[in-house]
Amino acid sequence: MMEDGLIDLDTDRGKLLGFTSDVYDGYLWKKGGYIIISFIVSLRSGGFKKLVDRILEHGFGVKVPTPLGRMKDIVRKNGYRQTFEDKDGERYEIWVLEGTSEC
Repeated sequence: MMEDGLIDLDTDRGKLLGFTSDVYDGYLWKKGGYIIISFIVSLRSGGFKKLVDRILEHGFGVKVPTPLGRMKDIVRKNGYRQTFEDKDGERYEIWVLEGTSEC
């Protein structure tokens, strides 16, 4: 079971998800049964899809907070569901792709 918190590149947790510095830049965050993808750059074509597929293979869902531009097109096209979450009195847009099991 993976603990909640930051997932850095090239760490054991990162490698489990294929999140390595030869393909990505940035970081991920795990919270409950979800991996939050917010500040990453894919250095290779198709990298985002490959990362999402790997996350789903491990049973986690994916959350993408406030996607902009091309990322918003990607989440819409790939079946993510638009939701909203409240934190510290603010409301945030979160796009969610459900995982296959409780993690």
